[in-house]
Amino acid sequence: MSPGPNSYYGPLDPAPDAGWSDAPPRMGFFTDTSVCIGCKACEVACKEWNDVPGSGLDLLGMSYDNTGALTANSWRHVAFVEQARPAGHRTPPFAGNPTGGSVSASSAAVAAGSGNPTGTDPGVPPGSPDAAARMAAGPSSDATPTAAGTQFLGMPGDGPPGRTGSAEGRTDFRWLMMSDVCKHCTHAACLDVCPTGSLFRTEFGTVVVQEDICNGCGYCISACPYGVIDQRKGDGRAWKCTLCYDRIGVGKTPACAQACPTESIQYGPLEELRERAAARMATLHDRGVPEARLYGHDPTDGVGGDGAFFLLLDDPEVYGLPPDPVVTTRDLPKMWKRAGLAALAMAAAAVAAFVGGSS
Repeated sequence: MSPGPNSYYGPLDPAPDAGWSDAPPRMGFFTDTSVCIGCKACEVACKEWNDVPGSGLDLLGMSYDNTGALTANSWRHVAFVEQARPAGHRTPPFAGNPTGGSVSASSAAVAAGSGNPTGTDPGVPPGSPDAAARMAAGPSSDATPTAAGTQFLGMPGDGPPGRTGSAEGRTDFRWLMMSDVCKHCTHAACLDVCPTGSLFRTEFGTVVVQEDICNGCGYCISACPYGVIDQRKGDGRAWKCTLCYDRIGVGKTPACAQACPTESIQYGPLEELRERAAARMATLHDRGVPEARLYGHDPTDGVGGDGAFFLLLDDPEVYGLPPDPVVTTRDLPKMWKRAGLAALAMAAAAVAAFVGGSS
């Protein structure tokens, strides 16, 4: 089947483009981070159903985030972001560094140096005790620093913010939590560069790795604009979320969405999820949360829209997401065309030189 005009870039229904006839509606995830409570039920359910090896039992010195990133052994990653911001309701989002101070500089240094190898590549980079200690010291302010470099912010109130009188002068922080996962891009560069066909497009528009024919070349790792795919060092093969292909094929909900107690992770037809996400964002805006935004929902973006998209409460970079991802194989047709023209020009020059030399 010859590639269509939008096979590498632009709006596209990926399953028919991949050769599926009579494909069902494209399925996907909508993750509403505004109701994520960080329980990690999705991480546990994913590991249990897919028999993913244990990981995330280390102290990373990064709040309660114990898995650190998506890896070959963590197909779901619940990110915890602490943001220092004034206490009170409907305050503007914090515009600076999203990481606040920890309990003490010494405890942060110990935590950063206690991580164990994940057994995957690239995996989770080891923490830096010195950097963690500097972060734990906190930003400069008028508060009295302790001997360890942290700041005393006063005793906590005996009630929730907004019910204890004025919030002026009181400092607080908020959690931003997000269950990250493979985006199942419309234009999946990992699929484009796979030399063995290990990665394939399903009839539901998702992207799945067939580990039994993966040769461990690693091309997909560098091709992914989100840094999702990872290898296990034990066998060298690539692993990632399959959107529970074995479950959705028989009409079941993926394990992570099934286990989510707040319905932060929602599964269903992608077009329906996009409508639901737009309505949810409008509701949050009406309730005084103007920073709410959608990420990965736009079919005209650099990857043609994601099969797993998000509602965020801050900039994508705060959550460790690229602000403007672009499929890395977008310019492949132009590159091959130029390479072919260059080869023809070299061949013509060689023929001309040979003919000219013989005469």
